Amino acid sequence: MNNLVVLHSLDNTASVTLEKGELVSYLKNNEELIHQKGNPGWRNSDTEMFPIIGPSKENKFIVTTPKGNYNQDQHGLLRELDYSIENQTKNTCVFKKKYAAYTAIENSKFPEKSPIKLVSWPYNFTFKKSIALTNSSLKITFEISTEKGMPFMLGYHPAFMLNGNSNEVVTSNSQEISIPEIQKGGDTAFPVLNTSEISLVKKNGLNLKIQTKGFHNFMLWTPATNMLCIEPITAYPYTGGKMLSKELFNISNGVDVFEVEITPY
Repeated sequence: MNNLVVLHSLDNTASVTLEKGELVSYLKNNEELIHQKGNPGWRNSDTEMFPIIGPSKENKFIVTTPKGNYNQDQHGLLRELDYSIENQTKNTCVFKKKYAAYTAIENSKFPEKSPIKLVSWPYNFTFKKSIALTNSSLKITFEISTEKGMPFMLGYHPAFMLNGNSNEVVTSNSQEISIPEIQKGGDTAFPVLNTSEISLVKKNGLNLKIQTKGFHNFMLWTPATNMLCIEPITAYPYTGGKMLSKELFNISNGVDVFEVEITPY
């Protein structure tokens, strides 16, 4: 697969760059909206969390399924797989990952950040990430194909660029959240629950509205003032008590589709 894919809106006011399926740039009217890899904060610019969200350390890295117990590290094994390109046009691209049930995958967090060397999952799945850059927005669609009844959690983890002055706010419904408030959330992130829409409001530059289908919740996370992760999630995992209880999991319908639309304004 070509490491870099560059898409352009039909009116040429926006472009998107993807590196091995990772969203590394979204330029709108020459303004960069995505956190740049190598800058302080986070070493990535986006990733997907599947089939779990959050840490499994509290459960000794074990996740219980109807087919038994399997090792999973933080945010699941999907990130350990490589994307291939299914098709591409000027303003669209479809990436795909496939996993064969029970395949042991090397955990990239081992040994520096995790004692678990291999992770696995007892279900086949195909995971598609479709990118469509329109004149007004960036649409990202996730399609998960697997057997009916598979438990799963899904989260999308993009990082957006901030100006470093901590004067941006996040709004959702009647809630207004500052960057310092989000930072106090630490590694468990700041939950914004039971909503499908959220906005990043800036003093300078383009604001962002994020609308979703299928997720219904968000987490906000940043270790720095120059970036912010606004993460659509199916469930907030840091609920106290037993981690990753079965109530946090969706149950597959065979094919499940989730959407994220990012609109600069």
